[in-house]
Amino acid sequence: MLRIGVDVGGTNTDGVLIDVARIDAPARRVLAHHKAATTPDVSTGIQTAIRNVLTQAAVSPSHVASVSIGTTAFINAVLEADARRLASVAVIRICGPYTKQCPPFIDFPNRLRALTEGHVAYVDGGFEIDGREILPLNEQQIVHECALIKAKGLANVVLSAVFSPLDSDGKHEAAAKAVVERELGPTVNVVCSRDVGQVGLLERENASILNASILAFAQRTIRGFQRATRALALACPLYLTQNDGTLTTAAAAARLPIRTFASGPTNSMRGAAFLAGLDDRQPHPHPHPRPRNDDADAHAGQPERRPIIVVDVGGTTTDVGVLLPSGFPRQAASFIEVGGVRTNFAMADVQSIGLGGGSVVRPACAGAEGSGSSASPRVAVTVGPESVGHNLARDAQVFGGAVLTATDLVVAGGRAELGERTRVAGVPRGVVEGGMQTIKKLLEGIIDKMKTSPEDITVLLVGGGSIIAPDQLAGVKEIVRPPFFSVANAVGAAMAKVAGEVDTIEILAGRDLHTVVEAIKFQALRKAVAAGADPATTKIVEIVHLPVQYVTNEATRIMVKAAGDLAPEAVASLGNAPVSVRDDDEELDEGEKAIVNETDGTFDETSPGSELDIEAYKPAILPDRRWKLSELDLEWVAEGCGVLGTGGGGSPYPPFLMARQALRDGKDIYVVDPDDVPEDDVFIRCSFMGSPSVSIERIQGGDEIPSAARALLKYLGIADFTGAISEEIGGGNGIEPMIVAAHMGKAVLDCDLMGRAYPNVRTSLPGAFEVPGGLWPCAISDGVGNTLVLPSARDPKAVEHILRAVTTEMGSCSGVSMAPLKRGTCTRYGVPHTVSQAWRIGRAIALARKRNDLKGVPRAILELQNGACLFVGKIVDVQREVRKGFTWGEVTIVPLLEEEEEDGRTDAGASPTLPVKPDDRLVIPFQNENLYAYIESAADGEKKVHVSVPDLITVLDSQNGAALGTPDYRYGLRVTVIALAGHPSWTTTPEGLRCGGPGAFGLDEVPFTPIGAYKAPRSVVKEYADA
Repeated sequence: MLRIGVDVGGTNTDGVLIDVARIDAPARRVLAHHKAATTPDVSTGIQTAIRNVLTQAAVSPSHVASVSIGTTAFINAVLEADARRLASVAVIRICGPYTKQCPPFIDFPNRLRALTEGHVAYVDGGFEIDGREILPLNEQQIVHECALIKAKGLANVVLSAVFSPLDSDGKHEAAAKAVVERELGPTVNVVCSRDVGQVGLLERENASILNASILAFAQRTIRGFQRATRALALACPLYLTQNDGTLTTAAAAARLPIRTFASGPTNSMRGAAFLAGLDDRQPHPHPHPRPRNDDADAHAGQPERRPIIVVDVGGTTTDVGVLLPSGFPRQAASFIEVGGVRTNFAMADVQSIGLGGGSVVRPACAGAEGSGSSASPRVAVTVGPESVGHNLARDAQVFGGAVLTATDLVVAGGRAELGERTRVAGVPRGVVEGGMQTIKKLLEGIIDKMKTSPEDITVLLVGGGSIIAPDQLAGVKEIVRPPFFSVANAVGAAMAKVAGEVDTIEILAGRDLHTVVEAIKFQALRKAVAAGADPATTKIVEIVHLPVQYVTNEATRIMVKAAGDLAPEAVASLGNAPVSVRDDDEELDEGEKAIVNETDGTFDETSPGSELDIEAYKPAILPDRRWKLSELDLEWVAEGCGVLGTGGGGSPYPPFLMARQALRDGKDIYVVDPDDVPEDDVFIRCSFMGSPSVSIERIQGGDEIPSAARALLKYLGIADFTGAISEEIGGGNGIEPMIVAAHMGKAVLDCDLMGRAYPNVRTSLPGAFEVPGGLWPCAISDGVGNTLVLPSARDPKAVEHILRAVTTEMGSCSGVSMAPLKRGTCTRYGVPHTVSQAWRIGRAIALARKRNDLKGVPRAILELQNGACLFVGKIVDVQREVRKGFTWGEVTIVPLLEEEEEDGRTDAGASPTLPVKPDDRLVIPFQNENLYAYIESAADGEKKVHVSVPDLITVLDSQNGAALGTPDYRYGLRVTVIALAGHPSWTTTPEGLRCGGPGAFGLDEVPFTPIGAYKAPRSVVKEYADA
């Protein structure tokens, strides 16, 4: 069976012809390959590449079984915000009363939003995490919205239901799709979000919107692909490659083009492994698919397969990815930005650096370009990120140009024969050696970041610029340079597999995990075979099960993937069905771009801080001493809440979006200084309880906390209140009072009741000191009519258990309002001016970024609060497990070697204060939040604790200065660990230490020694009131 693979890149279109029946031959039976220029209409370049491989191999088109194409055309339309290729989209969100504080398009860049936002609607429906309906689907509401969509002339509709990935019976999105198609006719394109992304409503919906927006363009493009193959008398099926390295039919790609967005890097990885003979080609031992524990029997007697890193060096950049033992690439993090939009569709985890064959080389010292004497010492040399790119043959010195490039270095060093070596004979040896050392360091750095363990790993080196790579790299046990490396992308397209995937959440209470997983594996196998996989080669390639945090019903997310080779009978039966397009769609050249009105303010892409001089920025303090927050203020507060969250508290990003939306909707957020508020003024307390897995899907509707607060106020007989205060300033709960206050027309008190984040609701200062009303009475609500007031409780633990049980019944997410407190109580048993402190921390990080001084971030934060920069290093191990609804684990960090430093030195602002040896390790155990940190000596294994709760331990990403949550910890991240002094109410009192110290977490053996004296935060209102 002969297959053709084509990869359409920005510069070249590569084609290969492979004899699949003879892949065990030395050259893996690559019969022919050709590199053609990518043409403006794309199709012409494809035709040229295919025609040439057929001619080279003297093969008749009738002998070709399939053509597989990988293309970046669709993602480029989004990245360029190309108005010729993007259409307006109507979004019908099936959510009942939830999610409205976070509307569709909320985080789209302005230009892209202006091009794609056509209509937004909310209708009844959606599901809870346990599969119960929030509300039944309301057909009449959908019919009403269809009339509005029709009047606007929109032809692309997205249906996005809460927890739709759990709706295997099609009760909501599929049923709504039938209604929309009935009302709007056959020309409408309807995209169901469950077909596009995974759990995470906003990100799945965003991906669906992008998919719907490019549908017409995708249909035109794929029709052009089909025309190109027909013009060459190819009657075989046409496939497109997907982001995960699998195939989809042309018709399916025309419905879900977003699944092909990032197929290029994946094709490169799988093609490299295939060419090197490292792919998994073992046959499945069973003639028919059936549930299996794993694929171990398929590899009986063979050595254990290990991950492989693929390094693809081009002319300007180097892309690095990880190929897992399954033969598929490691997937990127939960959220991926495409064109500035957060999405969660599957995409390979690929990191890029500005290094390629055309990278410009610059010696760091003058006079280094003089004599070519062999005695010339090695000099410091920069390589990239600037590159001559596709002008290498014109600008590089070996080709007669004037620019010294990375290619010139390898030719001058005698490592490659290219151009005329005599033209680079005068390049000093010191420059050549220094430049090659820089290249080596850059490659070692990016490879190390992609590794998941410290063991040496195999690297596959591909790409036209791979000649610049050295033969040995630290951390790499073997470098493999496969044949046909320059067309690895096209080979990967030709040899892509067919997959079936199931991603669901199951309630395991009273059920056996093994039995549940076996049933899901069977579903995945059946889906793969139904998609065209050969049953003889189809097997389970991935199983992941993740317990959901903060729930009591053992909810677990289970992801299973099966894959197999394309079945010959599937090829024969699929044919080459034409892709339908609208009558008014015309062909567009890839080179044509729309001209938009650059003076239209709706296309203003400036972020809140980019149009301001943040060095001179002053917050707005009104004459009555209220601080009126701007979007920039919110951004800084959210950043600071992340730092004060000590790894927990939930992500501040979704609440930040909701608060920002409130400002854009014309509402105001005011913060008041406690010293300006009468002592008897009442403030309601705001927080959310539940699982992050629920809050990212069943996004708050806005009435959860207000409903709880109103019920509690009524029970207590309190008629009115002044404002809101947060239970914890750390993480997302630090922003919640701002959302509540904006919608209720109240103020936010510059104070909170923890000064940080803690995993338990009872761990607040009013609870620690047993203040009357500190923990009860309290109220809890789901915002849809279910509200419970808890008048009293046996003890603080009972409050925790009762509220968590009720939260589970409410769908594992609820708004909580503890007993309101007077201002005087808030300041006596709280931490004043923590909103100001969060703002100042966020501002300090923003200023460091603006000044390109990321190593100065720890110093800037420590100027605001006493503490220490404990450690600078990289994560080498992360252990996690979910117990009793909490994530327990530990992260291990080792010091950076001198050569691993970005510029070869350690800035004073990031210098760790702990005396450590090169082989010592810092270990941080956590229970949602970081609990304590100790140094483990490499010499004798001694463990010395240096900081613990209630002081704050925060892990910063050294690359951008942002705080990392414990779910974000992963191998290879460069991090800086800081410790900040906790409030004296926690650190110097028996009550505070008993409630929030090590003993509260069962760590009686861990000592507490304050990291420093607490520095009271400065009030923003007081500083800027008279400015």
